[in-house]
This record gives sequence, structure tokens and C-alpha cells, in this order.
Amino acid sequence: MSIVQTQTTSFKAELYQGIHDLTTDVIKIALYTASANLNEDTTVYSSNDEVAATGTYSLGGAQLTPITVNTSGYTAYVGFPNISWTGAITARCALIYNSSQGNKSVAVLDFGSDKTSTGTFTITMPANTATAALIRSSN
Repeated sequence: MSIVQTQTTSFKAELYQGIHDLTTDVIKIALYTASANLNEDTTVYSSNDEVAATGTYSLGGAQLTPITVNTSGYTAYVGFPNISWTGAITARCALIYNSSQGNKSVAVLDFGSDKTSTGTFTITMPANTATAALIRSSN
């Protein structure tokens, strides 16, 4: 197992190739167990080690919407909404991926340990600011 919170290396290269448009493509997030192998080398979504469908969670996860792209000074950053599912869910990490572009990976979220919910499982995204956003780039 190797879970590392990061933008995937393939995503970074694909940005320069013009493959991703985070504001118009369908961007999804899927939950994974502690057995997952998600890190900088992850290139596409896979259902291997994804949490089981339960409650409102289904395989492949859910769409993140709306997504915003903003700038401040020399920094560009992406704002993602919080997302929730109901049901008995235990997850260790998540993968954000672009289902419009062949399920190409975007980023891995590492929860640090298993997180369990019997009611509502919520991922609270970082603030949509140049210094806190999950995805940001500056010179």
C-alpha cells in the first residue's frame, strides 16, 4: 500500500498539454480503502480497493460541482466543493479524476487514517484561497 496526498504527476503534465478543463469537464471523486495504492504515479481511476457501494455512495464516486479556477497575484488555484454521502462508509483516501478525459487522475487525498461514518460521510475541502486551495500553482 502506498497512499500519498498529491497532485498526480500525469495531471501536471496533462495540464500543459491542454487535456483538462476543470470548469467544463466532469470531475469526480471516489473513496478508497486503506489497501489502495494511490500516489503521484496514479494515472487513472480504478475500482481496485474502492469502498463498496452503500447508502448514497456508488462505485465511481460522485461529481464535484461547481469547480472554480481563480487567480490572486502570481497564483492560480482551484476551488472544489465539499461533498457528502450517506451510509455506513469507511474510507482511508480519495481520488479526484476527470471522467470526461478517460478517467485521468487529478489528485489523491490522504485522510491520514481510516475515517468511518454511519450517517453522513463528508469531505471538507480546503478554503478556496491562493494559500489554502487543494490545487494551486505559483512561480
